[in-house]
Amino acid sequence: MDTSPSILNRLFSLGGKNVLLAGASGGIGQVLAVALAEAGATVAVHGRNPERVQQTCARVEAAAGKAVPFTADLTQVEACRNLVNEAQAALGRLDVLINCAATNRRKPMAQVTPEDFDAIVAVNLRSIYFLSQAAYPVMRAQGGGKIIHIGSINSFYGLDTVSVYGLTKGALAQLTKVMAVEWAADNIQVNCLTPGFFLTPLSKPLWADREKARWFRERIPLRRPGQPEELVGAALLLASRASSYITGQNIVVDGGFLAGGSWERDEI
Repeated sequence: MDTSPSILNRLFSLGGKNVLLAGASGGIGQVLAVALAEAGATVAVHGRNPERVQQTCARVEAAAGKAVPFTADLTQVEACRNLVNEAQAALGRLDVLINCAATNRRKPMAQVTPEDFDAIVAVNLRSIYFLSQAAYPVMRAQGGGKIIHIGSINSFYGLDTVSVYGLTKGALAQLTKVMAVEWAADNIQVNCLTPGFFLTPLSKPLWADREKARWFRERIPLRRPGQPEELVGAALLLASRASSYITGQNIVVDGGFLAGGSWERDEI
């Protein structure tokens, strides 16, 4: 009797793998933490709020997964480096880094202050740069790894009141390509997973606004917001052996938003 694992199990299982998920206490991060644990990974759960980190860990453990909590303020470069080192020390190795931490302050450009600018860039771009930089020698020494950035539809589509957020996400898309090129020789695949307009605690006020919700639904071909669970398939692909020949890519999950519109269905 053949007892070898099936091709699907060989490609997609995360059994024995260790994941550091930065920003795991948010709506998308929490769902990804649970899903990756269900696929077999041990998850280092990071967040700024200790209570929310413990909530994510509890959800992982309720799904029979393994979670290790970490709290850090990623606006500080040294904290980014320490987080990677502490996670590697606790887990023994680091197979996957997922950069899901993000922040936003919605303001017209004329009202954005230098403090607004610096606060958003520090979390959305600088922390990701230095978390990845710290993870690189760890992954190189163990023979490879995966880095997944969580992007935004604002990389492709300009929206008012989110100028700083949008520029950080656009830069992240470019950074994905450079990391993929520089670290390909070390068997490290780097990709960006880009949600469209999803329903999360951060975006809930937008969907609760009648006019904004109508704007979204008139432009999304599937006519509804995405749910965090709908990112799990792509995340599992990028975190697993199944994506061993995928690197430098921006995988968009947007309900067809960027595909275009309809003269017959969309309101003009």
